Amino acid sequence: MDFNLRPKSECKYDMVSLGEVMIRLDPGEGRIRNARSFRVWEGGGEYNVARGLKKCFRMDTGVITAFADNEVGMLLEDLIMQGGVDTSLIKWVKTDGIGRTCRNGLNFTERGFGVRGAVGCSDRANTAISKMRPEDFDFDYIFGELGARWLHTGGIYAALSEETSETVVAAIKAAKKYGTIVSYDLNYRPSLWSAIGGQAKAQEVNKEIAKYVDVMIGNEEDFTACLGFEIEGNDENLKELNIDGYKKMIETAVKTYPNFKAVATTLREVKTATVNDWSALCWADGQIFKAADYKGLEIMDRVGGGDSFASGLIYGLMTTGDAEKAVNYGAAHGALAMTTPGDTTMASLKEVERLMGGAGARVQR
Repeated sequence: MDFNLRPKSECKYDMVSLGEVMIRLDPGEGRIRNARSFRVWEGGGEYNVARGLKKCFRMDTGVITAFADNEVGMLLEDLIMQGGVDTSLIKWVKTDGIGRTCRNGLNFTERGFGVRGAVGCSDRANTAISKMRPEDFDFDYIFGELGARWLHTGGIYAALSEETSETVVAAIKAAKKYGTIVSYDLNYRPSLWSAIGGQAKAQEVNKEIAKYVDVMIGNEEDFTACLGFEIEGNDENLKELNIDGYKKMIETAVKTYPNFKAVATTLREVKTATVNDWSALCWADGQIFKAADYKGLEIMDRVGGGDSFASGLIYGLMTTGDAEKAVNYGAAHGALAMTTPGDTTMASLKEVERLMGGAGARVQR
């Protein structure tokens, strides 16, 4: 498939992401409610994709976000720098010192184990990025003068406030004006939408955004809750058996939104918090391709697995134009990312391609 990507020579960035980045506080093997210490990471649904493309796939990426100008904001910046993502597009916002005007978000996340599922407890109201309006960013400068071949954003950022959904649309329209390809991960989070209209509001916002998207990404719940596409006859016990249902859902989405150049959905069957079956589908050029199956995948930390899928998928689409290869890059990268702690990848391109090639977990010496 041909995305007609802008030439690398014209663009500072292979990809930029637009979204919120938070401090993740991880109690390790313990629980949030009993913790005496936390390990610190950075993370955010949209940012994680930019970091994966940089750290694993060695592409030039940047993040469009905003931080309160304080010590926590500087910690976030330092963590992003360690991942290699360009920080020059971050907007710094003056704060009053206690978070009344704006603050930086916190995300407490425990990984879960066995029959105990993962738990997230976010503290992200009134963050600097949630208050940004379209006019706070110079999208013509970013996409026109600097240049970006790809923009990635998503439904987590769009759900933060009325302003953020408007900013998503403005960014996408500017990107398309300059020939930038746009991907969007629906990433439905009921807790984010509950206070601003729930699922009905999620559908109102995402159905509008979907009109401008080139590559739409999500799982079954995302497509159902955000766009209203159901898998007929599906339930928790039939996911593995009802691949045809997923395919029909994707075909319906493509007919509804003819602007979609590709549609991808992850396939996950949760056996326990630490054992999942994992795969993915991708539609492009009238065909649906299925990634390899990762049966009984042992999970250390599932948070960010879908974001790592997205970065692998985007890498494959950008570099090969082959949807079948792309969905396998995504599934392999997502699988590897879930074997390490934190939201973001610790995998290398060589490891991803080894796994795609059928390599097992034998020791490498």
